[in-house]
Amino acid sequence: MKILIRLPLYFFSLLVILCVMLVLFGVGNTPELEVGWEPTREDLIRAKKILHEGSKTKPDEIGIVELSEADLNLAGDYLLNRYSKSAADLDLKNNELRFKVTMALPKNILGKYLNISFRLGNVEGNDLPVITKFKAGKLLLPAKLAAFIIDKIIQHSSLNEYFILATRPIKAIKIDDEKLAITYYPNKDTLIQARNFLTHTGDNSTLNIYQQKLADIVAKHDPEWRLSLAELLRPLFELAYQRSTLETAIDENRIVISAINDYVNKQETKKLLSAPDSVPLPGQQYSAFLYKRIDLAQHFIGSAALTASVNKQAAQIAGEEKELSDAQEGGSGFSFIDLAADKAGTRFGEMATSSPENARKMQKAMSMIKDYSDFMPDPRDLPEHMNEADFKQRFESINSPVYQEISKQIDARISATPIYNAE
Repeated sequence: MKILIRLPLYFFSLLVILCVMLVLFGVGNTPELEVGWEPTREDLIRAKKILHEGSKTKPDEIGIVELSEADLNLAGDYLLNRYSKSAADLDLKNNELRFKVTMALPKNILGKYLNISFRLGNVEGNDLPVITKFKAGKLLLPAKLAAFIIDKIIQHSSLNEYFILATRPIKAIKIDDEKLAITYYPNKDTLIQARNFLTHTGDNSTLNIYQQKLADIVAKHDPEWRLSLAELLRPLFELAYQRSTLETAIDENRIVISAINDYVNKQETKKLLSAPDSVPLPGQQYSAFLYKRIDLAQHFIGSAALTASVNKQAAQIAGEEKELSDAQEGGSGFSFIDLAADKAGTRFGEMATSSPENARKMQKAMSMIKDYSDFMPDPRDLPEHMNEADFKQRFESINSPVYQEISKQIDARISATPIYNAE
Protein backbone atom coordinates (compact mmCIF):
# COMPACT_ATOMS: atom_id res chain seq x y z
CA MET A 1 0.00 0.00 0.00
CA LYS A 2 2.80 2.42 0.93
CA ILE A 3 4.51 1.66 -2.38
CA LEU A 4 1.37 2.58 -4.29
CA ILE A 5 1.17 5.86 -2.38
CA ARG A 6 4.84 6.62 -2.99
CA LEU A 7 4.79 5.89 -6.73
CA PRO A 8 3.04 9.17 -7.71
CA LEU A 9 5.46 11.07 -5.48
CA TYR A 10 8.47 9.40 -7.12
CA PHE A 11 6.98 10.09 -10.53
CA PHE A 12 6.41 13.77 -9.70
CA SER A 13 9.93 14.11 -8.26
CA LEU A 14 11.42 12.61 -11.44
CA LEU A 15 9.42 15.04 -13.55
CA VAL A 16 10.66 17.99 -11.46
CA ILE A 17 14.27 16.80 -11.77
CA LEU A 18 13.96 16.48 -15.54
CA CYS A 19 12.44 19.95 -15.82
CA VAL A 20 15.27 21.39 -13.73
CA MET A 21 17.79 19.67 -16.01
CA LEU A 22 16.11 21.22 -19.04
CA VAL A 23 16.44 24.66 -17.50
CA LEU A 24 20.02 24.18 -16.32
CA PHE A 25 21.25 22.88 -19.67
CA GLY A 26 19.08 25.10 -21.85
CA VAL A 27 19.79 28.42 -20.13
CA GLY A 28 23.15 30.13 -20.52
CA ASN A 29 24.92 33.37 -21.33
CA THR A 30 25.74 32.47 -24.94
CA PRO A 31 23.00 32.63 -27.62
CA GLU A 32 23.11 29.87 -30.24
CA LEU A 33 21.29 32.22 -32.63
CA GLU A 34 21.80 35.96 -32.88
CA VAL A 35 18.76 37.71 -31.36
CA GLY A 36 17.47 41.11 -32.42
CA TRP A 37 15.01 40.58 -35.27
CA GLU A 38 14.98 43.53 -37.69
CA PRO A 39 12.18 42.99 -40.22
CA THR A 40 11.79 44.87 -43.48
CA ARG A 41 8.49 46.41 -44.53
CA GLU A 42 7.96 43.43 -46.84
CA ASP A 43 8.55 41.07 -43.89
CA LEU A 44 5.80 42.70 -41.85
CA ILE A 45 3.34 42.62 -44.72
CA ARG A 46 4.07 38.94 -45.38
CA ALA A 47 3.99 38.01 -41.66
CA LYS A 48 0.57 39.61 -41.28
CA LYS A 49 -0.68 37.75 -44.35
CA ILE A 50 0.64 34.41 -43.04
CA LEU A 51 -0.92 34.81 -39.60
CA HIS A 52 -4.30 35.73 -41.06
CA GLU A 53 -4.25 33.12 -43.82
CA GLY A 54 -6.63 30.93 -41.89
CA SER A 55 -9.24 33.68 -41.60
CA LYS A 56 -10.09 33.15 -45.28
CA THR A 57 -11.77 29.88 -44.37
CA LYS A 58 -15.32 30.22 -43.12
CA PRO A 59 -16.24 28.61 -39.78
CA ASP A 60 -17.07 24.93 -39.98
CA GLU A 61 -15.32 24.50 -43.35
CA ILE A 62 -12.10 22.61 -44.05
CA GLY A 63 -9.14 24.74 -45.08
CA ILE A 64 -5.52 24.07 -46.05
CA VAL A 65 -2.58 26.42 -45.51
CA GLU A 66 0.75 25.69 -47.19
CA LEU A 67 3.85 27.37 -45.74
CA SER A 68 7.32 27.45 -47.25
CA GLU A 69 10.51 27.41 -45.21
CA ALA A 70 10.77 31.20 -45.57
CA ASP A 71 7.16 31.60 -44.39
CA LEU A 72 7.81 29.45 -41.33
CA ASN A 73 10.90 31.43 -40.35
CA LEU A 74 9.09 34.73 -40.78
CA ALA A 75 6.06 33.63 -38.76
CA GLY A 76 8.31 32.11 -36.08
CA ASP A 77 10.34 35.30 -35.65
CA TYR A 78 7.22 37.47 -35.63
CA LEU A 79 5.43 35.44 -32.96
CA LEU A 80 8.46 34.87 -30.72
CA ASN A 81 9.39 38.54 -30.73
CA ARG A 82 5.95 39.44 -29.40
CA TYR A 83 7.22 38.46 -25.96
CA SER A 84 11.01 38.83 -25.88
CA LYS A 85 13.98 39.40 -28.14
CA SER A 86 14.28 36.07 -29.89
CA ALA A 87 15.55 34.30 -32.97
CA ALA A 88 14.17 31.28 -34.79
CA ASP A 89 15.73 29.07 -37.44
CA LEU A 90 13.38 26.58 -39.12
CA ASP A 91 14.52 24.14 -41.81
CA LEU A 92 12.59 21.62 -43.90
CA LYS A 93 14.87 18.67 -44.53
CA ASN A 94 14.36 14.92 -45.00
CA ASN A 95 10.61 15.39 -44.47
CA GLU A 96 11.22 16.90 -41.03
CA LEU A 97 10.80 20.37 -39.57
CA ARG A 98 14.02 21.28 -37.78
CA PHE A 99 13.49 24.07 -35.28
CA LYS A 100 16.09 26.09 -33.36
CA VAL A 101 15.17 28.95 -31.05
CA THR A 102 17.04 31.36 -28.82
CA MET A 103 15.08 33.61 -26.44
CA ALA A 104 16.42 36.46 -24.33
CA LEU A 105 15.35 35.96 -20.70
CA PRO A 106 14.52 38.43 -17.94
CA LYS A 107 17.37 39.11 -15.53
CA ASN A 108 18.15 35.95 -13.53
CA ILE A 109 21.06 34.09 -11.93
CA LEU A 110 21.09 31.22 -14.47
CA GLY A 111 21.78 33.02 -17.73
CA LYS A 112 20.66 35.49 -20.36
CA TYR A 113 19.36 33.09 -23.03
CA LEU A 114 17.29 29.95 -23.48
CA ASN A 115 18.54 27.73 -26.33
CA ILE A 116 16.36 24.86 -27.54
CA SER A 117 16.26 22.80 -30.72
CA PHE A 118 14.00 19.97 -31.83
CA ARG A 119 12.70 18.12 -34.89
CA LEU A 120 9.16 17.25 -35.91
CA GLY A 121 8.31 14.46 -38.32
CA ASN A 122 5.30 12.52 -39.56
CA VAL A 123 4.78 9.01 -38.22
CA GLU A 124 2.68 6.44 -40.05
CA GLY A 125 -0.83 6.21 -38.63
CA ASN A 126 -0.68 9.68 -37.07
CA ASP A 127 -2.06 12.79 -38.82
CA LEU A 128 -0.03 15.13 -36.61
CA PRO A 129 3.79 15.21 -36.45
CA VAL A 130 5.68 14.10 -33.35
CA ILE A 131 8.99 15.09 -31.80
CA THR A 132 11.81 13.00 -33.26
CA LYS A 133 14.72 14.82 -31.59
CA PHE A 134 15.05 17.34 -28.75
CA LYS A 135 17.96 19.29 -27.29
CA ALA A 136 18.09 21.86 -24.51
CA GLY A 137 21.50 23.49 -24.91
CA LYS A 138 23.86 20.51 -25.07
CA LEU A 139 21.45 18.11 -23.33
CA LEU A 140 19.98 15.55 -25.73
CA LEU A 141 16.80 13.89 -24.49
CA PRO A 142 14.98 10.84 -25.90
CA ALA A 143 12.22 12.11 -28.16
CA LYS A 144 9.33 10.41 -26.33
CA LEU A 145 10.58 11.59 -22.93
CA ALA A 146 10.97 15.15 -24.23
CA ALA A 147 7.44 15.09 -25.67
CA PHE A 148 6.08 13.83 -22.37
CA ILE A 149 7.85 16.52 -20.32
CA ILE A 150 6.81 19.32 -22.69
CA ASP A 151 3.22 18.11 -22.60
CA LYS A 152 3.22 18.14 -18.78
CA ILE A 153 4.82 21.59 -18.61
CA ILE A 154 2.23 23.01 -20.99
CA GLN A 155 -0.67 21.37 -19.16
CA HIS A 156 0.36 22.88 -15.82
CA SER A 157 1.23 26.39 -17.01
CA SER A 158 -0.47 29.43 -18.50
CA LEU A 159 0.57 28.12 -21.93
CA ASN A 160 -2.11 25.42 -21.85
CA GLU A 161 -4.99 27.68 -22.91
CA TYR A 162 -3.03 29.05 -25.87
CA PHE A 163 -1.77 25.60 -26.88
CA ILE A 164 -5.31 24.21 -26.94
CA LEU A 165 -6.51 27.26 -28.88
CA ALA A 166 -3.75 26.88 -31.48
CA THR A 167 -4.07 23.12 -31.97
CA ARG A 168 -7.83 22.56 -31.60
CA PRO A 169 -8.74 23.37 -35.24
CA ILE A 170 -5.74 21.48 -36.70
CA LYS A 171 -6.67 18.10 -38.15
CA ALA A 172 -3.46 17.17 -39.99
CA ILE A 173 0.05 18.47 -40.71
CA LYS A 174 2.08 17.11 -43.61
CA ILE A 175 5.81 17.89 -43.78
CA ASP A 176 7.99 17.51 -46.86
CA ASP A 177 11.18 19.18 -48.11
CA GLU A 178 9.30 21.96 -49.91
CA LYS A 179 6.50 22.98 -47.58
CA LEU A 180 4.44 22.35 -44.50
CA ALA A 181 0.74 21.79 -45.22
CA ILE A 182 -1.78 22.36 -42.42
CA THR A 183 -5.33 21.04 -42.72
CA TYR A 184 -7.70 22.69 -40.26
CA TYR A 185 -11.38 22.85 -39.41
CA PRO A 186 -12.18 25.99 -37.38
CA ASN A 187 -15.43 26.90 -35.68
CA LYS A 188 -16.65 30.42 -34.96
CA ASP A 189 -15.78 30.43 -31.26
CA THR A 190 -12.22 29.30 -31.94
CA LEU A 191 -11.70 32.04 -34.54
CA ILE A 192 -12.93 34.72 -32.13
CA GLN A 193 -10.64 33.43 -29.36
CA ALA A 194 -7.66 33.31 -31.72
CA ARG A 195 -8.23 36.87 -32.87
CA ASN A 196 -8.50 37.96 -29.23
CA PHE A 197 -5.15 36.32 -28.55
CA LEU A 198 -3.39 37.95 -31.52
CA THR A 199 -4.85 41.37 -30.77
CA HIS A 200 -4.60 41.52 -26.99
CA THR A 201 -2.28 40.46 -24.22
CA GLY A 202 -3.61 39.36 -20.87
CA ASP A 203 -6.94 37.87 -19.85
CA ASN A 204 -10.31 39.28 -20.85
CA SER A 205 -11.36 39.94 -17.25
CA THR A 206 -8.47 42.41 -16.82
CA LEU A 207 -9.13 43.98 -20.21
CA ASN A 208 -12.80 44.45 -19.26
CA ILE A 209 -11.77 46.40 -16.16
CA TYR A 210 -9.91 48.98 -18.25
CA GLN A 211 -12.60 49.10 -20.91
CA GLN A 212 -15.15 49.88 -18.19
CA LYS A 213 -12.85 52.61 -16.88
CA LEU A 214 -12.69 54.05 -20.41
CA ALA A 215 -16.48 53.94 -20.65
CA ASP A 216 -16.77 55.89 -17.38
CA ILE A 217 -14.29 58.53 -18.58
CA VAL A 218 -16.06 59.00 -21.90
CA ALA A 219 -19.51 59.11 -20.26
CA LYS A 220 -18.38 62.00 -18.02
CA HIS A 221 -16.60 63.93 -20.78
CA ASP A 222 -17.89 67.41 -21.62
CA PRO A 223 -18.85 67.29 -25.32
CA GLU A 224 -18.04 70.99 -25.66
CA TRP A 225 -14.34 70.18 -25.29
CA ARG A 226 -11.96 67.98 -27.26
CA LEU A 227 -11.13 64.66 -25.65
CA SER A 228 -7.38 64.68 -25.01
CA LEU A 229 -5.46 61.41 -25.26
CA ALA A 230 -3.99 62.36 -21.89
CA GLU A 231 -7.48 62.13 -20.38
CA LEU A 232 -7.50 58.44 -21.30
CA LEU A 233 -3.89 57.56 -20.51
CA ARG A 234 -3.55 59.25 -17.12
CA PRO A 235 -6.42 57.54 -15.23
CA LEU A 236 -5.82 54.13 -16.79
CA PHE A 237 -2.14 54.15 -15.88
CA GLU A 238 -3.06 55.38 -12.42
CA LEU A 239 -5.36 52.38 -12.10
CA ALA A 240 -2.60 50.11 -13.42
CA TYR A 241 -0.23 51.46 -10.76
CA GLN A 242 -2.77 50.61 -8.06
CA ARG A 243 -3.55 47.14 -9.41
CA SER A 244 -0.16 45.76 -10.39
CA THR A 245 3.07 44.68 -8.74
CA LEU A 246 6.62 44.68 -10.08
CA GLU A 247 6.02 41.17 -11.43
CA THR A 248 2.77 42.03 -13.24
CA ALA A 249 3.47 45.63 -14.33
CA ILE A 250 4.53 44.80 -17.91
CA ASP A 251 1.44 42.70 -18.66
CA GLU A 252 -0.78 45.33 -17.05
CA ASN A 253 0.73 48.09 -19.20
CA ARG A 254 0.24 46.04 -22.36
CA ILE A 255 -3.43 45.63 -21.54
CA VAL A 256 -3.85 49.35 -20.79
CA ILE A 257 -2.25 50.35 -24.10
CA SER A 258 -4.28 47.75 -25.99
CA ALA A 259 -7.56 48.93 -24.43
CA ILE A 260 -6.88 52.58 -25.29
CA ASN A 261 -5.77 51.66 -28.81
CA ASP A 262 -9.03 49.75 -29.33
CA TYR A 263 -10.96 52.88 -28.42
CA VAL A 264 -8.85 55.49 -30.24
CA ASN A 265 -8.35 53.58 -33.47
CA LYS A 266 -11.71 51.78 -33.45
CA GLN A 267 -12.19 50.70 -37.08
CA GLU A 268 -8.45 50.67 -37.80
CA THR A 269 -7.92 48.14 -35.03
CA LYS A 270 -10.55 45.85 -36.53
CA LYS A 271 -9.21 46.27 -40.05
CA LEU A 272 -5.46 45.96 -39.42
CA LEU A 273 -5.33 43.68 -36.40
CA SER A 274 -8.52 41.70 -36.99
CA ALA A 275 -10.04 42.62 -33.65
CA PRO A 276 -13.30 40.75 -33.03
CA ASP A 277 -16.61 42.55 -33.28
CA SER A 278 -17.37 41.50 -29.71
CA VAL A 279 -14.81 43.90 -28.18
CA PRO A 280 -16.96 46.17 -25.97
CA LEU A 281 -16.41 49.90 -26.42
CA PRO A 282 -18.15 52.85 -24.70
CA GLY A 283 -21.55 53.74 -26.14
CA GLN A 284 -20.83 57.46 -26.61
CA GLN A 285 -17.83 57.96 -28.90
CA TYR A 286 -15.51 60.97 -28.93
CA SER A 287 -12.36 61.17 -31.03
CA ALA A 288 -9.13 61.54 -29.04
CA PHE A 289 -6.80 64.44 -29.86
CA LEU A 290 -3.16 65.45 -29.61
CA TYR A 291 -2.39 69.07 -30.46
CA LYS A 292 -5.92 69.49 -31.85
CA ARG A 293 -5.38 66.61 -34.30
CA ILE A 294 -7.09 63.24 -34.31
CA ASP A 295 -4.49 61.58 -36.54
CA LEU A 296 -1.68 62.29 -34.06
CA ALA A 297 -3.50 60.46 -31.27
CA GLN A 298 -4.17 57.53 -33.62
CA HIS A 299 -0.54 57.32 -34.74
CA PHE A 300 0.83 57.64 -31.20
CA ILE A 301 -1.26 54.97 -29.48
CA GLY A 302 -1.22 52.69 -32.53
CA SER A 303 2.59 52.62 -32.54
CA ALA A 304 2.65 52.17 -28.77
CA ALA A 305 0.33 49.16 -29.07
CA LEU A 306 2.40 47.62 -31.88
CA THR A 307 5.63 48.07 -29.90
CA ALA A 308 4.13 46.66 -26.72
CA SER A 309 2.75 43.58 -28.49
CA VAL A 310 5.46 42.95 -31.09
CA ASN A 311 8.67 45.00 -31.00
CA LYS A 312 10.25 48.39 -31.60
CA GLN A 313 11.64 47.62 -35.07
CA ALA A 314 8.25 46.49 -36.35
CA ALA A 315 6.58 49.68 -35.12
CA GLN A 316 9.22 51.94 -36.66
CA ILE A 317 9.05 50.22 -40.03
CA ALA A 318 5.25 50.20 -40.01
CA GLY A 319 5.21 53.95 -39.34
CA GLU A 320 7.53 54.79 -42.23
CA GLU A 321 5.67 52.36 -44.51
CA LYS A 322 2.38 54.13 -43.75
CA GLU A 323 3.84 57.57 -44.57
CA LEU A 324 5.49 56.39 -47.79
CA SER A 325 2.18 54.82 -48.80
CA ASP A 326 0.37 58.11 -48.06
CA ALA A 327 2.81 59.92 -50.35
CA GLN A 328 1.56 57.91 -53.33
CA GLU A 329 -1.38 58.99 -55.49
CA GLY A 330 -4.62 59.15 -53.55
CA GLY A 331 -2.93 59.34 -50.14
CA SER A 332 -2.81 62.21 -47.68
CA GLY A 333 0.89 62.80 -48.34
CA PHE A 334 4.07 62.01 -46.42
CA SER A 335 3.99 63.66 -43.00
CA PHE A 336 6.89 64.10 -40.60
CA ILE A 337 4.26 65.21 -38.10
CA ASP A 338 2.61 61.79 -38.20
CA LEU A 339 6.04 60.15 -38.16
CA ALA A 340 6.90 62.07 -34.98
CA ALA A 341 3.76 60.68 -33.34
CA ASP A 342 4.76 57.18 -34.51
CA LYS A 343 8.24 57.59 -33.03
CA ALA A 344 6.95 58.96 -29.74
CA GLY A 345 4.41 56.15 -29.48
CA THR A 346 7.13 53.59 -30.19
CA ARG A 347 9.29 55.07 -27.44
CA PHE A 348 6.29 55.09 -25.10
CA GLY A 349 5.39 51.45 -25.76
CA GLU A 350 9.02 50.37 -25.41
CA MET A 351 9.52 52.15 -22.09
CA ALA A 352 6.20 50.86 -20.72
CA THR A 353 7.17 47.21 -21.36
CA SER A 354 11.00 47.10 -21.50
CA SER A 355 11.49 45.92 -17.90
CA PRO A 356 9.42 45.53 -14.72
CA GLU A 357 11.19 48.53 -13.20
CA ASN A 358 10.51 50.77 -16.21
CA ALA A 359 6.91 49.55 -16.34
CA ARG A 360 6.34 50.66 -12.75
CA LYS A 361 8.11 53.97 -13.34
CA MET A 362 5.91 54.60 -16.37
CA GLN A 363 2.76 53.85 -14.39
CA LYS A 364 3.71 56.30 -11.65
CA ALA A 365 4.90 59.01 -14.04
CA MET A 366 1.82 58.76 -16.29
CA SER A 367 -0.52 58.97 -13.29
CA MET A 368 0.92 62.42 -12.55
CA ILE A 369 1.12 64.01 -16.02
CA LYS A 370 -0.33 67.50 -16.55
CA ASP A 371 -1.22 67.16 -20.23
CA TYR A 372 -0.13 65.41 -23.44
CA SER A 373 2.98 67.60 -23.82
CA ASP A 374 4.51 65.44 -21.07
CA PHE A 375 4.66 62.44 -23.43
CA MET A 376 4.30 63.93 -26.94
CA PRO A 377 6.43 66.88 -28.16
CA ASP A 378 4.80 69.48 -30.42
CA PRO A 379 5.53 68.40 -34.04
CA ARG A 380 3.37 70.90 -35.92
CA ASP A 381 6.30 72.81 -37.47
CA LEU A 382 7.53 69.71 -39.34
CA PRO A 383 6.94 69.18 -43.11
CA GLU A 384 3.85 67.28 -44.21
CA HIS A 385 1.39 66.79 -47.11
CA MET A 386 4.18 65.79 -49.54
CA ASN A 387 3.22 63.64 -52.51
CA GLU A 388 5.68 61.13 -53.87
CA ALA A 389 7.31 63.61 -56.27
CA ASP A 390 7.64 66.31 -53.58
CA PHE A 391 9.13 63.84 -51.13
CA LYS A 392 11.71 62.55 -53.62
CA GLN A 393 12.66 66.08 -54.66
CA ARG A 394 13.22 67.26 -51.08
CA PHE A 395 14.44 64.08 -49.36
CA GLU A 396 15.26 61.50 -52.07
CA SER A 397 14.66 58.55 -49.73
CA ILE A 398 14.44 57.60 -46.06
CA ASN A 399 18.17 56.82 -46.17
CA SER A 400 19.28 60.26 -47.36
CA PRO A 401 21.26 62.59 -45.02
CA VAL A 402 18.58 65.29 -45.13
CA TYR A 403 15.86 62.80 -44.14
CA GLN A 404 18.01 61.34 -41.37
CA GLU A 405 18.69 64.84 -40.03
CA ILE A 406 14.98 65.52 -39.51
CA SER A 407 14.58 62.05 -38.03
CA LYS A 408 17.33 62.84 -35.51
CA GLN A 409 15.65 66.16 -34.66
CA ILE A 410 12.43 64.30 -33.91
CA ASP A 411 14.29 61.81 -31.72
CA ALA A 412 15.94 64.69 -29.82
CA ARG A 413 12.57 66.33 -29.16
CA ILE A 414 11.16 63.07 -27.85
CA SER A 415 14.16 62.51 -25.58
CA ALA A 416 13.69 66.00 -24.11
CA THR A 417 10.03 65.32 -23.26
CA PRO A 418 9.50 64.85 -19.47
CA ILE A 419 8.32 61.21 -19.53
CA TYR A 420 11.30 59.98 -21.60
CA ASN A 421 13.80 62.43 -20.16
CA ALA A 422 13.16 60.90 -16.75
CA GLU A 423 14.18 57.46 -18.03
